Amino acid sequence: MLDQLKNEDILFLDIETVPQYASLSEVPEPLRVLWEKKAEKIADDDQSPEQIYNRAGIYAEFGKIICISVGLIVNKSGQMFFRVKSFAGENESDLLAQFADMLDKFSAKPQANLCAHNGKEFDFPYIARRMLINGIKIPALLDVAGKKPWEVKFLDTMELWKFGDYKHYTSLNLLTQIFNIPTPKDDIDGSQVADVYYQEKNLDRIVTYCEKDVLAVAQLLLRYKNQPLINPENIEVAG
Repeated sequence: MLDQLKNEDILFLDIETVPQYASLSEVPEPLRVLWEKKAEKIADDDQSPEQIYNRAGIYAEFGKIICISVGLIVNKSGQMFFRVKSFAGENESDLLAQFADMLDKFSAKPQANLCAHNGKEFDFPYIARRMLINGIKIPALLDVAGKKPWEVKFLDTMELWKFGDYKHYTSLNLLTQIFNIPTPKDDIDGSQVADVYYQEKNLDRIVTYCEKDVLAVAQLLLRYKNQPLINPENIEVAG
């Protein structure tokens, strides 16, 4: 199946998310009560709702998106290039609206596909849920409601690695290591994003990390297709 997909028809993406508030004490009471109920189900016996609030960012109901990075493979003069662009900022509604506009245009491609690592379980539904919460129309490529399985144009590099095995999660970091792809985790990892955002207030650092993840996903898919990796000098980042 992968051999039938043109690299140019695939939009690679990754998102970075954080809790909606810097600490549980800042959360409005109705939502705080609901988080406390959620925490009862996911916390260890000795953990309080406040102690695990840094995990709120992985849930679309309690978190928000601060960065969506996307990438496209293009061919120029017989060489593969990778173009990366990020939608980032404190205003989630604005960045989602900009991303939706871009995705609507990309969807005009007859064979358009989205690709992410663990995208089916995290990135794709998270984006769709946050769009609904922000009152933004979900682009057709991302909207799976009423579609048959073969009509959903999602590629997931983690699912592809399983080959039908549903037993465990395989991280992007591990797969980049075994395929000799430069690791995207050379600065921070996902568990540190909230601290970098709220404490360091360094969104640029998070954007760089997100863009590295997008490139790693693209490189991984190329490995799955037994194709050469993109040369570092052929990576173009949009300003």
